[in-house]
Amino acid sequence: MRVRRWWGTGAVVAAGVCGTLVAQGVFGGFGGDGSGDGRPGAVTHDVRSAALKVSGGGGSAALAPRDTDVFSMLGVTWEKPSAKVAGTVEVRTRAVGSGRWSDWLSLDGDTGAGENGAARGGTEPAWVGPSDGVEVRVGGKSGARLPEGLRVDMIGGSGKGSGSGSGGDLEPAAFVADGDSSDEPSAPETESESPSTSAAPGVTDGTTIEPSPSDSESESATGEPSGSTSPTSSSSPSDSPAPSESTPATVSPSPSASAPTAPPSTVPQPPITPRSGWNADEGLSPEEPSYTPDGKIKAVVLHHTAQSNEYTCAEAPSIINSIYTYDVKTLGWKDLGYNFVVDKCGTVYEGRKGGVDLPVVGAHAYGFNSQTTGIAVLGTYTDSVPSQAAMTSVARLAAWKLGQYGIAPDSTVTLTTALDGQNLAGKSWGPGEEMRLPAIHGHRDGYNTLCPGDAYYAALGTVRELAAGPVTGLALTSVTGTTAIGSTPYTSGPVTVNWSATTSAALISEFQVLVDGKTAATAKGSATSAKVTLGSGKHQVQIRAVHQSGRTATSTAVAVVADTTAPTFTTKPNLALRTGTVSATAVPLTLNWKAADTTALKEVRLTAPAKTYGPTVTTAQHTAKPGAATVWSMKAYDMVGNTATASVTGTPVILQETSAKRTGTWTSKSSTSYLGGKSLTSKTKNASLTWTFTGRSVAWVVSRASTSGQAYVYVDGKKVTTVDLKSSTTSYRNAIWTKTWSSAAKHTVKIVVVGTSKRPTITTDGFVYLK
Repeated sequence: MRVRRWWGTGAVVAAGVCGTLVAQGVFGGFGGDGSGDGRPGAVTHDVRSAALKVSGGGGSAALAPRDTDVFSMLGVTWEKPSAKVAGTVEVRTRAVGSGRWSDWLSLDGDTGAGENGAARGGTEPAWVGPSDGVEVRVGGKSGARLPEGLRVDMIGGSGKGSGSGSGGDLEPAAFVADGDSSDEPSAPETESESPSTSAAPGVTDGTTIEPSPSDSESESATGEPSGSTSPTSSSSPSDSPAPSESTPATVSPSPSASAPTAPPSTVPQPPITPRSGWNADEGLSPEEPSYTPDGKIKAVVLHHTAQSNEYTCAEAPSIINSIYTYDVKTLGWKDLGYNFVVDKCGTVYEGRKGGVDLPVVGAHAYGFNSQTTGIAVLGTYTDSVPSQAAMTSVARLAAWKLGQYGIAPDSTVTLTTALDGQNLAGKSWGPGEEMRLPAIHGHRDGYNTLCPGDAYYAALGTVRELAAGPVTGLALTSVTGTTAIGSTPYTSGPVTVNWSATTSAALISEFQVLVDGKTAATAKGSATSAKVTLGSGKHQVQIRAVHQSGRTATSTAVAVVADTTAPTFTTKPNLALRTGTVSATAVPLTLNWKAADTTALKEVRLTAPAKTYGPTVTTAQHTAKPGAATVWSMKAYDMVGNTATASVTGTPVILQETSAKRTGTWTSKSSTSYLGGKSLTSKTKNASLTWTFTGRSVAWVVSRASTSGQAYVYVDGKKVTTVDLKSSTTSYRNAIWTKTWSSAAKHTVKIVVVGTSKRPTITTDGFVYLK
């Protein structure tokens, strides 16, 4: 085996015969030795390559299973950038440490980018995770020859910043042959090319590799190849010239392009992680960026990177860096092909350098690079759509870029084809034709590729809707601080209006609470509620969502009644003595009231003793301490919390029987069972007791037994009733008769003994009135 250094770049090649193993060093410096741009943290990757063995008259190719040092990304490439694989390209890998081989992974036939000055053509690279084994099979369509120089390129990590936490950077790896002498016979060193493979462009024999991409590439101002090769030609790809062949290669970087001025956008710029965030080695792509000829972007092309979706978001920077390495070192592009890359967590990364807010020409959409921006989501989306976070970030990014040039994300634009081509649907075109395409469209719309995957492509309408607005799924979910009366919410004060929407908050400028069609409150796009105060009356409440595009959506209205009218006491609280047992500490009485509300009365509460009464209750029995003024405070509540208060004060006064004016014969009796320990008793017909007082309620207190008789009751000189004191059980201090007036006044009550036959005796224990 012979080792040759190429132009002192550090590129090292191990050569053999069929199955040549090529180890490509890092152009622009590596290993933290002070070479390259010298920026700390930049990560570089090694590329290891192995030629595929061609068989079947050039119609199929394969690489037998073999061991390798660790790699995490791979792609299949061929000599001429213009050539296409008319068939299937499949790889499988062996995960490090597991000994198990993956299922076969189909690689999208070619990148379809058409970077002017590209060194090789190739499939999209595939991130497979740390692997130490590889197998490849390529099957061409019947009658079609495969491109010359087929090989598998494996990307591993090395160089500055490697292993510094950028997410899965790998140790330097060298490809190791499986040693199967029957498949890969050894051969002596030779200066002639192995007959089973073709060397890389610029290579004179199997012991060398192509020069640095920065030395071989020369891109036009438009970023499009100057040739015109159909991507669907049925002839042998190797018979057609590469699109970039009309432009001579140069070993010096292109002169700096005149960067246009970044126009403001109609929507906010989303957060974008710069190239330093994925540790790009800027020394790998020293050429200045190119900008679109007219300084504008007309459309956004969406891609997927056709790889495993099992990566972690912490690995995203390393994956992007590996794609960068593949694009530059393997395909010979001037830089990463995509303008932007989005991971499944929704993080947006700057791709191709030149300014995220400028119309940088990428290498992602063959024939349309000079008019579009390319956004790739890491992963394969054939059977499942990208995550909601990724879709939202793509929509925000696309809307921002298009907003710089006044293009609505859901509009249709006219693009002029730079080359002849055909898309996946079978539509063909020639150079200079005008094509109508959605402002946000999939790669397959402008090229014959499966990208961005069936599931993602089917969801592009959702991306456009997210980007263009209006907000979707807007609903006013509830109004809290209200009480439902029937099916209508009522309130007496501030209410909280709650809502939901399916559009991500990142795409919403603000929410507005509308009351009767006018804005009553505003909230941030991340808010889900806002507080408003309604004036008295019935109102229509709605939510209006303002998308970042300015388009609005309004929810269905909800009727809310603001009731600020307090209840009323149509009958003020009042007191009346009632029948029952009187003691030195408690006089039975009744509290009466009546409350009402214009909408709905909820309850009435008594402060002390604390009691709550329903809306239909108007009376309650209580007791009060004699000789003390008691305040009875009441509060009426309606259903929405409006209140009204009212109170009444009463003092029960006990008048002893001895204070009455007497006629006839009365006998005094003593007992602890009597009020004050004494009472008066009489059996003399027409004997009387008269009390005079000022109050609004009165009660006569007596002792009762089975032998008790009857008495006449006179009020203000008029007989009002006859009271029978007879009782089957003996009782004392019994309020047997009461009378209440509407207001306090001076009154006279007279008790006259009837002299009932066989039970003439009456015993009076006193007299109570309320003042």
